[in-house]
Amino acid sequence: MYSCTECKKCFSAQKYLTHHMNFHSSKYNCSECGKSFSSRKSLTRHRRIHSGEKPFECSVCEKRFIQASDLTRHSRVHSGEKPYKCYLCDKVFSRSGLLSVHVREHTGDKPYKCSFCDKSFSTSSHLKAHGQRIHSHVRPHSCPYCEKQFATVTEVKCHVRVHIGAKPFSCRHCSEEFVWRGQLKIHLLKSHNEGTWFTCHICPVKFSTKGHLKRHLQRHEGVKPYACDECPKRFCTADELKRHQPVHSGNKYFSCFLCNALFKRKYEVKRHFKRCSAVHGVSAPLL
Repeated sequence: MYSCTECKKCFSAQKYLTHHMNFHSSKYNCSECGKSFSSRKSLTRHRRIHSGEKPFECSVCEKRFIQASDLTRHSRVHSGEKPYKCYLCDKVFSRSGLLSVHVREHTGDKPYKCSFCDKSFSTSSHLKAHGQRIHSHVRPHSCPYCEKQFATVTEVKCHVRVHIGAKPFSCRHCSEEFVWRGQLKIHLLKSHNEGTWFTCHICPVKFSTKGHLKRHLQRHEGVKPYACDECPKRFCTADELKRHQPVHSGNKYFSCFLCNALFKRKYEVKRHFKRCSAVHGVSAPLL
């Protein structure tokens, strides 16, 4: 890792650090937002963000872009061109950045490290999302349908699919459609034998994604990277930590519709309902 002496930002190669350092010594500043640039040309391109100027137009869909390189990348959507090839598995990509991220799957390189829990990530966007979702209690984005709070706009967009019934992921072999990409991947594996199962080398359990297998292996190894801020407890996954956190809160969001008893966690009201429904002679499922 190469660290900037001015702002402590880290880079994976010297050339990226050198390029970054030019911004600290730059004499070209944007009068709108104060951002600095190493050349007048870069500043001119940046100013288009504030002016709304987009001089480069796609000849196919008429979408416009601020700079020529953006148009070049966009044009590959129509042409299907993927000029960047992985030298390890021959997989191809339309952008160099996507290739760089992909190569880290082979090398295991995770240059972006969380300062709270030491968990590492292959991209800065994954690190940022992790920080907002796990270590920040701020949830500035609300669902327009149920007012549930989320850390990022992306999480809201995904959640809204539940309300509007959107299923953007379609199986190319049959008519099945899915809300989440992961659901489609599991469907392809189970129904069409397409893809690769990831099998645990300790027990016979297999998983549809490498991430699920990794979390499973952490249980064998006793690794618990997610720590509670309120007590000494630690957890294998972010979801487990999230389910635990209501213990320290006085809020009780789940209620039994038979006796109106309140509970902090969903599994608690489900467990209670089994006993309560037997007492009241009700067999209706808990929704």
